[in-house]
Amino acid sequence: MAIGKLFLSSISSGIVTLEELRWVAVNQLSFSKCEQEAALRLGELIDSGQIRLGCRI
Repeated sequence: MAIGKLFLSSISSGIVTLEELRWVAVNQLSFSKCEQEAALRLGELIDSGQIRLGCRI
């Protein structure tokens, strides 16, 4: 999994799963600056309610 792909799929569906968030938390120390920015933006979207926690069918 890559943070860019996760970011784009979350934006398109409006949903991020707990498993995906766990993956971000575990791998965040190995992210490049660009990947860190994507992770921060994803967090901001979750905080603002534009992306919600859920599951994809």
